Amino acid sequence: MSTQSIAALFGLSGVPAEAVVQVFDDVSNPYIPSVNSDYVFRRDFVRELIAFLTFPSGDSLYVTGPTGSGKTSGVTETLGRMNWPMQSVTAHGNLELNDLIGHYALVSRKEGEQPSMQFVYGALATAMREGHVLLINEIDLMNPAELSGLNDVLEGRPLVISANGGEVIKPHANFRVIVTGNSTGAGDATGLYQGVLMQNMAAMDRYRFTVVDYPAEADEVAIVTKAAPGIVPTVAQAMVKLANEVRSAFVGGDNHPGQLSLTMSTRTLVRWAKLTLVYRKAEKPLEYALQQSFLARANEVEKVAVIQIAKDVFGQSWA
Repeated sequence: MSTQSIAALFGLSGVPAEAVVQVFDDVSNPYIPSVNSDYVFRRDFVRELIAFLTFPSGDSLYVTGPTGSGKTSGVTETLGRMNWPMQSVTAHGNLELNDLIGHYALVSRKEGEQPSMQFVYGALATAMREGHVLLINEIDLMNPAELSGLNDVLEGRPLVISANGGEVIKPHANFRVIVTGNSTGAGDATGLYQGVLMQNMAAMDRYRFTVVDYPAEADEVAIVTKAAPGIVPTVAQAMVKLANEVRSAFVGGDNHPGQLSLTMSTRTLVRWAKLTLVYRKAEKPLEYALQQSFLARANEVEKVAVIQIAKDVFGQSWA
């Protein structure tokens, strides 16, 4: 391993020059996540993620935040720059622990060779053995009973694969578990995320939590302009302002509920910017692109409300 400056590696300003991180020298591992050179990192998230990767102290990491806020991309972009291999799984209601451990399947060692029954290791077993990060996305969609089956592994105990003759896999020193979710394991009180389940309290006690909210306005403008080169900076600023207005209308206030049933994520914002460039020859490119990237999901009343916000934000340039 080698030492690199955090400020230089992640493009962060204001980070002391003496702040460094250990990076793997092997860049040939096919499980190292690919990186986006234009990705905009957030200082707090990088600090908390590096702290976990360097000093896990027996914990796993739960990354929570609203949809499209950059939970998964923040993890993968960080691991990619550190050359840390990763096994990634997206959870769902039917995901079982055995899917993560592995199963028997007919496998041919060479093309055209007669297949034989062999044990195929899952993401969990591979990550434990090889020292990869196991990333489970949408963890709060998983059956709590199945997720609790990870408890022994999360506490650092070996994985015993009874289906493979009682094989024992001891956790590699570089093995880490990171999960993402829209909730914090306590269920979804808003009713906006279908399928989110309340998780077992004992299972959640094995995680440290980090919150990834939508970026600050200046950071989000930088994300949009990097993702969609050619967008005029003033237009990018107006797009971000519109997104924040929509989010405020979605959340509501102390004395009144939200006026909108959907919100605009950073992912949607970037999609809108890219499509605006694609349809720049259209009669109303901003509105045309917004329809495809966001408005099609809204009801008629919400569409009118968002369009009115857009007209107020963009002024004459909306047309």
